[in-house]
Amino acid sequence: MLLKILLGFLCGLSSLAEARDTSQRPPPLLIVSFDGFRADYLQKFPMPNLKLLYSQGVLVEHLNNVFITKTFPNHYSLVTGLYAESHGILASAMYDPASHKPFRAGRDKDPTWWNLAEPLWNTAQDSGYKTAAVMWPGSDVTIRNRTATHFFRYNSSMTFQERLGNVVNWMQGNRTNETVMFAALYWEEPDRSGHIFGPDNMTAMGKVLKEVDDNIGLLVSELRRANLWGRVNLLVTSDHGMAQCSAERLIRLDDCLNSSSYTLVDLTPVTALIPKQGNPEATFSLLNKCHQHMTAYLKKNIPERLHYRNNRLTQPIILMADEGWTIVQSGNKLPRLGDHGYDNSLPSMHPLLAAAGPSFRQGYRTRELQSVDIYPLMCHLLSVTPRPNNGSLAHSRCLLAGETCMEPALVAGLVVIVLVVLTVITVLFRLLRSRRPAGPRPFRRLQLDDDDDDEPLLE
Repeated sequence: MLLKILLGFLCGLSSLAEARDTSQRPPPLLIVSFDGFRADYLQKFPMPNLKLLYSQGVLVEHLNNVFITKTFPNHYSLVTGLYAESHGILASAMYDPASHKPFRAGRDKDPTWWNLAEPLWNTAQDSGYKTAAVMWPGSDVTIRNRTATHFFRYNSSMTFQERLGNVVNWMQGNRTNETVMFAALYWEEPDRSGHIFGPDNMTAMGKVLKEVDDNIGLLVSELRRANLWGRVNLLVTSDHGMAQCSAERLIRLDDCLNSSSYTLVDLTPVTALIPKQGNPEATFSLLNKCHQHMTAYLKKNIPERLHYRNNRLTQPIILMADEGWTIVQSGNKLPRLGDHGYDNSLPSMHPLLAAAGPSFRQGYRTRELQSVDIYPLMCHLLSVTPRPNNGSLAHSRCLLAGETCMEPALVAGLVVIVLVVLTVITVLFRLLRSRRPAGPRPFRRLQLDDDDDDEPLLE
């Protein structure tokens, strides 16, 4: 608590609520997500374009994302600043016990699943801005009766160049179309290839990461061509990382539970299920010791740190596989060589964040940031009033130009030093006090012996 207070004080000396200058708009903002970009890909593969980008701006080496570490929950967290339990997109597959409706990511366009939260491309319109969202998860859903000003129905065959070309044109604006002030752009790689080859396949993933880096180079060059580079705030990030899987690391549910006794909602690496007999505790007891590399949770006991249990769509039992392990119902077939969805405390699940533009510091690097902190940062960059969220601008403010913030590790070190110094001073004070010489003794009448010479004589 002391560390949080001190960090907030050091990084938030100026007020978080700043009056918007209505006579001058802030720079436009573009966020680009490369799905499944694991944070340490930057160290494992040469990425000259990405390194050039953050050398002119900032780099967050690890973005601590939300549980579960899958595409739809994390992309919605990026544009709402909410944990999954708050925005309601809990997984790629969900089930509503009230309506008896299933949800499958990318297929279901029913706004009911999304309406617990409002994405930034909608909120920014309340400030009079035009917005765009290209293939971003949820961008083709009418959320709270609105969409972005510009969007496409999801089409995986549209190339990155085509997607980028539309975004740049919208951000340029023209005589008939007002400039887009906020845009969100999504690309499926390196996630798609990470599933096929696994992150440890250096040859295959090296080729994929080169294409990703080439696309980052194309992104910068297109902004330069449109005379937007240096005038637009650009964020390049991702939703999650990737872990290597193996057919030797399979967990079979049929070894512990009869498949007829439950309804399967989602499978791996986080399994969600509903017991058919209506007694979650009995089913939980069978699953609790099913496999040493799988942890079972009753809904009420899901760890608070995961921010996952406080939603009506969270199923009665969830099972979480250890990193690199795959949950299947039966058989020996490995669904994919690379996977994600695991505990969000694992570094292999973390993406990164690189940013550049007139509002960012240059050549600044920091260890970590919470992904929910990106939303209040983007709202600040746009001078947009944020909706209620789980993030904090105090945590991301250090990325901004003109800010004098201290690293959390340095702040923690200073707190420890201050506590040690105070302890030493207290101990020394007590020692000195105990050794202080005594003052003059109070007067006391001397007691004389019985044979004292002054004893009166008997007569």
